[in-house]
Amino acid sequence: MTDTAPEPSTYVHGYSAIEATRLGDQADTLAELLHHDTCYPAGARVLEIGCGVGAQTRHLLPHSPGARFTCVDRERSSLAAARAALADTPGAGGLVDFVQADLFALPFPAGSFDHAFVCFVLEHLDRPREALRALRRVLRPGASVTVIEGDHGSTFFHPDSPKARRTIDCLVEAQARGGGDANIGRRLFPLLAEAGLRDIAVSPRFVYADGSRQRWVDGFTRRTFIAMVEGAREQSLRLGLIREDEWSEGIADLKRAALDDGTFCYTFFKATAFV
Repeated sequence: MTDTAPEPSTYVHGYSAIEATRLGDQADTLAELLHHDTCYPAGARVLEIGCGVGAQTRHLLPHSPGARFTCVDRERSSLAAARAALADTPGAGGLVDFVQADLFALPFPAGSFDHAFVCFVLEHLDRPREALRALRRVLRPGASVTVIEGDHGSTFFHPDSPKARRTIDCLVEAQARGGGDANIGRRLFPLLAEAGLRDIAVSPRFVYADGSRQRWVDGFTRRTFIAMVEGAREQSLRLGLIREDEWSEGIADLKRAALDDGTFCYTFFKATAFV
């Protein structure tokens, strides 16, 4: 592995149209939970790293009217999708630039940005601390950094099932084989500290879904989390982490958590820090 995000062949979630839809569903469901307290002032220069298909950007823009966003991703097809998705988004016109670049070789002078936003990116990198240090270079003194990550180890559900848990473990292991860490949420504080950032504050963001909260059952349990695990099927089988019949049984058990008598819990971690 190199000091860059995994190549498309090892990126555990892939770049399919199905995954792009899942990213949109995830962003829509989690927008208020994750982004209600992310606001940048008019005129601020905001760098979004790993913007992907623009799913998060679309929700950031309404909270920061007049801020100028530079959205970076290494995958050309994702940037094309982001441009298309944001074409009609209020507030995007003239205030969003898209740049194809690698996080470890950002084509910007030192101190170019006032704020940085990094969501669901560090989990895919084999050297996240070094990535944060590379990000610091293009931030002015006093700039803010916002990082959001999940932690698959925080997953709890009812009815519990060892078979279902094994499918989640397959995703975690497949991601680790590609150099990432699907449990990185719990590491945000030490990572930011080791990168030399200051005034670090980490806020857990808890998702709970049951039969009385159908928006969360559909938007998160089914269309975000289970869809994400299902997306790791091909890699899990190819790596020999599980047999096909065991995978099918585990996914069926995981889907029980989305029925009327099921429950599902997951924790995201949102950290803010300053250069």
